[in-house]
Amino acid sequence: MTDGPRTNRRSQAWFGAQGRAGMLYRSWMRNQGFGHEVFDGRPVIGIATSASELAPCNAHLTDVAEAVKRGVWQAGGFPLQFPTMATGETLMRPTAMLYRNLMAMEVEELIRANPLDGVVLLSGCDKTTPAMLMGAASVDLPAVMVTGGPMLNGKYRGQDVGSGTHVWKFEEDLKTGRMTEEECFFAEGCMARSRGHCMTMGTASTMACMAEALGMQLPGSAAWPAVDSRRMETAQAAGQRIVTMVEEELRPSHILTREAFENAIRVNAAVGGSTNALIHLTALAGRVGVELDLGDFDELVRAVPTLVNLMPSGKYLMEDFCYAGGLPAVLAELLTGGLLHGEQITVTGRTVAENTASAERVDDDVITPLDTPFQPAGTGIAVLRGNLCPDGAVLKQSAASPHLLTHRGPARVFDSPEAYHAVADDPDLDVDENTVLVIRNAGPKGYPGMPEVSNVPLPAKLLKAGVTDMVRVCDGRMSGTGYGTVVLHVAPEAAVGGPLALVRDGDAVVLDVPNRSLHLDVDDAELARRREEWRAPAERYESGYTWLYTQHVEQADKGADFGFLRGSRGHEVPRDSH
Repeated sequence: MTDGPRTNRRSQAWFGAQGRAGMLYRSWMRNQGFGHEVFDGRPVIGIATSASELAPCNAHLTDVAEAVKRGVWQAGGFPLQFPTMATGETLMRPTAMLYRNLMAMEVEELIRANPLDGVVLLSGCDKTTPAMLMGAASVDLPAVMVTGGPMLNGKYRGQDVGSGTHVWKFEEDLKTGRMTEEECFFAEGCMARSRGHCMTMGTASTMACMAEALGMQLPGSAAWPAVDSRRMETAQAAGQRIVTMVEEELRPSHILTREAFENAIRVNAAVGGSTNALIHLTALAGRVGVELDLGDFDELVRAVPTLVNLMPSGKYLMEDFCYAGGLPAVLAELLTGGLLHGEQITVTGRTVAENTASAERVDDDVITPLDTPFQPAGTGIAVLRGNLCPDGAVLKQSAASPHLLTHRGPARVFDSPEAYHAVADDPDLDVDENTVLVIRNAGPKGYPGMPEVSNVPLPAKLLKAGVTDMVRVCDGRMSGTGYGTVVLHVAPEAAVGGPLALVRDGDAVVLDVPNRSLHLDVDDAELARRREEWRAPAERYESGYTWLYTQHVEQADKGADFGFLRGSRGHEVPRDSH
């Protein structure tokens, strides 16, 4: 419970106002049946929900919001639910990433414009979690994240199947005749058999783990399945906790420190998390003034082994991860190896070490011990440099083929993903297993929005010949559920004149992951000549949000945020509206 009415809360600038203004604010709220006592100075808690039937991973968040409300009422607060947009990667075109920054803007402005003292953020699909964290960080009112939880394990013909990951596998089976169209249609429903987000360690699960690793989500709450009753218990506990956080004035800026980001980066390596975490963590760090660059992501993970045996890197799914001990078990294991900042404060008001003191690992095959890890140290995300990616590129080693991590091959260049797909099934396509597929103009500005198109399927003729992987290089992203030896996030992107724009068919591309290098074996004079000939693509947008995006989006190595959104703009009460 609160320690009694307070008149200095931010919300009291609305509900405690005198005269006409106060009467207007209170009377309009009372048409919903709220009694006068809710305006007595108790903490007003916003429940920001991205529930939407157009974002299937988030569709159940209305129910989660009700559990949060119970907790807020129990703790003596006044809960008010409000909707935000939902950036669901499942349906949105051209990509949900195009709208992450817009959602972050919306969340920030809605929190600041309303009579709120704290906020609970309800997210699910990939981009909703970072967008909400970014928006809340730029307001810096007390905030707790509650993610919606993963789906139950997919089941098909006696085996576990993972959303996303098995989409790529089934596509390959379909192309090679190992699966019929009817079987594939049936398998679709087997992959997604309950509410929740992807149950692989895709980007949605990764970002839920990142929110917990950063200290912005209650311990253990990243992994509970969406349909498990303890998902609702967690939501109710978050509602209780946010009221106390308002009393304590525990804000995101106190939690999201450099040490918190270092913890998250190492945890991402330990869980075999998505490459998309790099972009989202970098963007979030920019909101709280923490300097992160790609070098940090490479250096900080070199001593961290992959502990979690989940698809797409392993064989299990999030439901198994939850019952094996969830993220607290991983944090505890990393703490024993001195790989985390255990003194870092979290939304509980306690430290990481205190939160995980009783954590237990109950299945050593799902969450492996530090001394016998699933994959050894140094197999996390690698950051590459070279004349093909002067500002960096990334590759997920745990999902790549070891024999391709050192590779030299001729480039086969496609100016768009569509250009590749148009010929991918051509039996006469001039490629072999040594070819490096180069897909460009898929970056933040060029697509626009940097979609998850980089792990293009292998050419049909090679799949039929038994080839299972090829080196692919792209300035776009890859779904966290995907796999393969795919170089991603090449920066600068082709559309702004990055070296990827200068590659031609037959050029030798040299990938050397152990030495963190991606090199185009073309002499500097020839590259300079090509650059003189290069012309920027014509601007496709003259107005609207997409124009704003293409004019202001930063490159992948900077988090693909808008430059003008970096930093915190605080929570000063706006001027009166009447």
